[in-house]
Amino acid sequence: MSEPILAIRGLRKAYKSGTEALRSVDLDIGRGEIFALLGPNGAGKTTLISIVCGIVTASGGEVLVDGRHWQRDYRHARTRIGLVPQELHTDAFEPVMATVNFSRGLFGKSPNPAYIERLLRDLSLWDKRHAIMKELSGGMKRRVMIAKALAHEPDILFLDEPTAGVDVELRRDMWALVRGLRENGTTIILTTHYIEEAEEMADRVGVINRGELILVEEKHALMQKLGRKELTLQLADPLAAVPPELGAWQLELSGDGRTLTYRFDAKADRTGVPSLLTAMRDLEIAFTDLDTRSSSLEDIFVDLIHEQRSAA
Repeated sequence: MSEPILAIRGLRKAYKSGTEALRSVDLDIGRGEIFALLGPNGAGKTTLISIVCGIVTASGGEVLVDGRHWQRDYRHARTRIGLVPQELHTDAFEPVMATVNFSRGLFGKSPNPAYIERLLRDLSLWDKRHAIMKELSGGMKRRVMIAKALAHEPDILFLDEPTAGVDVELRRDMWALVRGLRENGTTIILTTHYIEEAEEMADRVGVINRGELILVEEKHALMQKLGRKELTLQLADPLAAVPPELGAWQLELSGDGRTLTYRFDAKADRTGVPSLLTAMRDLEIAFTDLDTRSSSLEDIFVDLIHEQRSAA
């Protein structure tokens, strides 16, 4: 990676209660990439974003925004960063156009009607520009929040759970919007509970749990490195239990006894699949169909969190 546009070094957050929300997080974000930060509730995702955006004070560490310290050069950092928070906070009685223009003015940017019009059109908000905020649906309010965050033309955009409570169709519209922003050079950092969101859009994925960044990896490399395959066998006749002779494969038998599932590392020298099929033949266990699938990003995420909890 060339000089990162955002460099996080040893970032910590501890509260008086003793709770450690962040534990020495190090992370570099490249220019123009989409980075997805995954983690369960309370993992530290929003705390990390809030510190970088200047909303929460860190207990230690530093952040460099395009090489400049985010506290010593606060104005520079804030003009480079846009934030779409998880919660929808808008003035209920303001028109859409007024609230977006106001956000631009907060950062000392001179009026630019052409830019604001293009922004609202890109977000399918132009027809709603005179609408009062309280009259909008939740999905439209979410779009206005994005418009407000982009009004001052930031280089880095944080999206904290951007599609929470949004229907599937609107979620896909938002994905298209995020890709368009990246094509225009904007760096996107998003937190999400929707694993398919990260799988669909992200260039790299970070997994955070209990305040620790436990993994950062390029998405496809992560899925290739940690992904496993699953072999599913539909049996001709149901089994009451997995025979002891098949115990070495740690098979899972479905509730109706007609489906056997075997998980294996596809890159291993010995996957165990041929020997399993031979053992089943010797036991005269017939199957009518078989299917294999690669593990999804969600499978990998769940396994990583489970491993960390088991090690704790």
